[in-house]
Amino acid sequence: MRSTVLSLRIDGELLDRVRRHAARSGMSVQDYVVRTLVRDDFDERFEAAVDETDRFYGA
Repeated sequence: MRSTVLSLRIDGELLDRVRRHAARSGMSVQDYVVRTLVRDDFDERFEAAVDETDRFYGA
């Protein structure tokens, strides 16, 4: 898997909130954000697969 840099500009208040959430999880801000993005992406792909299965089987 290839890695690429993603740069975000967010306000200080949001960054502080993300830092607190990351710290509670024992993670760096970068790891926390990546985990959140991956989790959301998985949820969307899983939901799409379930919908497709329902259409296929006529449920």
